[in-house]
Amino acid sequence: MNLRTPFGGGDATFDDRGSFVPEHLPDPGPFLEPHRVLRDEDHVVFHELTRTLFEERGVYDVTFDYNLAELNLDRRHETAGFRYAVEQSAGGEGGHPDTGGEDADGGAAPLDAVDGPVLRAEFTPTTEFCPQTETLTVGAFRAWNGLADRHDYALVRVRVAPTHHDSAAVDDRLRELERQFVASGEVGGSGEQSGAASGDADSGTDTATASDESDDTGDGVGARLADWSAGF
Repeated sequence: MNLRTPFGGGDATFDDRGSFVPEHLPDPGPFLEPHRVLRDEDHVVFHELTRTLFEERGVYDVTFDYNLAELNLDRRHETAGFRYAVEQSAGGEGGHPDTGGEDADGGAAPLDAVDGPVLRAEFTPTTEFCPQTETLTVGAFRAWNGLADRHDYALVRVRVAPTHHDSAAVDDRLRELERQFVASGEVGGSGEQSGAASGDADSGTDTATASDESDDTGDGVGARLADWSAGF
């Protein structure tokens, strides 16, 4: 499959891999702004790793028929995709904010139990009503944290840009997954079923089906994600 040519488009539709083009990326939002936002080579290195992890876990958008990491390079959606920031602690880079265990974006999280640097990732979907936003961000969270031995961060925290109409509810779900991961070291998913997705307990990965439009709220880790009505 040629992941760079969804719907027959050519490579001119995308910025080059390994490039950092800020005008073709969403601006860092409130979840990232107080922290050290990744730019230039720092952004590129982590995003290229993200592409590999998403490929392994199947974090795909079926509407565009590509690995979700490609969204950052898709010139048709210049305000959509992921941005990243290294979380700053009161004592310097790489920890969590000195907030007495309180999540700085409004929800309690046991971050004092995290031993190592923390990365923040903020996802901006292509539309404010994207119905797949929860599915995509949960899949991304599980890919990054389920394969944590592949990068330098003890935790990757994920949130949705506030431009999405349901960002508060999606962020609540992501906070809960974060708490569970910090407490147990598990990203969840196996044996869990929600909407379109069902876990494969034997393989440790999830698969999603898209048999009808009612299945647009599934949250399998990475599953190939279908959005039949509005794109994400």
